[in-house]
Amino acid sequence: MIEYESLIGIPCKDEGRTLEGLDCYGLVMEVYRRFGIKLPEYWASFDDDEKVSEIIHEEIKKPIWKKVEGEPPVPSVLAIRLGVPKGIINHTGVYIGDGKFIHCRAKTGVVVSRVDSPAWHKIIEGYYVYAGEE
Repeated sequence: MIEYESLIGIPCKDEGRTLEGLDCYGLVMEVYRRFGIKLPEYWASFDDDEKVSEIIHEEIKKPIWKKVEGEPPVPSVLAIRLGVPKGIINHTGVYIGDGKFIHCRAKTGVVVSRVDSPAWHKIIEGYYVYAGEE
């Protein structure tokens, strides 16, 4: 199992890509880096829901991402619709096993949550694994 406890509490920073501050995708990149996987870079302000959603929708169509049916493997990226209308995906996290995922929120920084909690289970749009470069 990957060591992720050192990430808990890192503050959320818009377009953050260092351990001094991460946005949700910066955290995804860091977790995957710890698995030895370098993910492609994407840039959007975390409060620009439409731009974030546009990037996510375009990327998950590419063959480098495979949607997971059934129990997601570790690591898997979660695509989440956070407080926005259905169809807009504006948050990401990483499934870390045991029904938990790690993600970064503006108010809390990096935290671990349960995928089956009332706050999350109905707004997770899907799980995706990185299948490698095109």
